[in-house]
Amino acid sequence: MPSLPATLRHGALSGSLASLLSAAALALCGRRETGSVFAAVNAVSHWLWGDEAARRDDASLRHTLVGYVIHHCSAMFWGVLFERYAARILDRRRVASTVAAAAGATAVACFTDYQLTPHRLQPGYEMRLSRPSLLLVYGAFGIGLAAGALWLRRR
Repeated sequence: MPSLPATLRHGALSGSLASLLSAAALALCGRRETGSVFAAVNAVSHWLWGDEAARRDDASLRHTLVGYVIHHCSAMFWGVLFERYAARILDRRRVASTVAAAAGATAVACFTDYQLTPHRLQPGYEMRLSRPSLLLVYGAFGIGLAAGALWLRRR
């Protein structure tokens, strides 16, 4: 297992890529389904502002910035867990095994988000997006985890 500082560094990169790619998917899916690129990210701020946040379509510091910061921190949390517990697999530098590990980590994150987490701490974008869009968002998240792990271990 890598040292804690290395795990935190790697997790920050993998988690940041997962955050950026999934936020792009949130914006695209939100625009298609609600007419607003901000709606799905705003909904994440329901952690602080309640379900009213899910009804906001405009960009604002209160909803958009807070929603993205929560989303990004959550992605970095999952990135650190991914880098810590899948390190042996990731260190093999094989695309297929890295993608499989990222898919597994993403499935665990999704299960945790919707089956183990109280409503107030769920992502929130499920209040604005369809299930197919959620699949795209989590798929983008997994691609970000895998891309970060592969980039960190490039030769």
